[in-house]
Amino acid sequence: MDQIIDLDRYPLHQPHTDAWDALVAHAKAGLARDGLFNLPGFIRQEALTTVLNHVHPRMARHSFHHRRAHNIYFRDTVDGLAPDDPALRKVETANHTLCHDQMRGTALDKIYQWPDFAGFLAAVMDKDQLYIMDDALAGLNVLEYRPGEALNWHFDRSIFTTTLLLQEATEGGLFEYAKDLRSTDDPNHAGIADLLEGRITPTQLTQAAGTLNVFLGVNTAHRVSTVGPGTSRIVAVLSHYDTPGRAFTPQEQMGFFGRVA
Repeated sequence: MDQIIDLDRYPLHQPHTDAWDALVAHAKAGLARDGLFNLPGFIRQEALTTVLNHVHPRMARHSFHHRRAHNIYFRDTVDGLAPDDPALRKVETANHTLCHDQMRGTALDKIYQWPDFAGFLAAVMDKDQLYIMDDALAGLNVLEYRPGEALNWHFDRSIFTTTLLLQEATEGGLFEYAKDLRSTDDPNHAGIADLLEGRITPTQLTQAAGTLNVFLGVNTAHRVSTVGPGTSRIVAVLSHYDTPGRAFTPQEQMGFFGRVA
């Protein structure tokens, strides 16, 4: 893994050493303070170049073009909200997706299946163990946002999301978020409406290609802004769960990937 991950900076292979403990503490502090943490230069440049050489032709020929209009909740109805409530304003998400079975044998696949990677994330999230998905399509996905495309405002269903930025957009394509916009006790529909109407300025996160990011998105609204002319944004999403055997339903696979495993 030393050829793929900068293990000198990020010693994931040395659990419970002083250096590993310090890295876990750094990640936990970022989550507590900002709701996220970044590990710049996580993947080595040569490995990143090799991954992109694999991704680019497959993305051009074999990716699934996902486009949908949705509200921030990804649900048609929300308790306590009228259908025309500003908090339910529709936005559009569009991207191109490669699935796990299209990334087998790559550096991303090796990272995703490496037990020490899951072990590090488990320690950061205070979990006994984390598991990769038992799904031929989900678990590891690569998403491209081309000019005019965006991942629009939403909340995550999972407690945390792990991404690895593979390519920065020339213009736009920035990760933006409104931290703790809602809570378990307060849905804050008015605040959500303010965000959607532009009355709240989100925090903008600048990342370089090769950065690993872990983000708490259940109550923090977030998006990837619309990509402008030039280079697209390409990001890998690596999904872990605290129970084994997790998989998408055939309906979810069809909706996200346009096919069923």
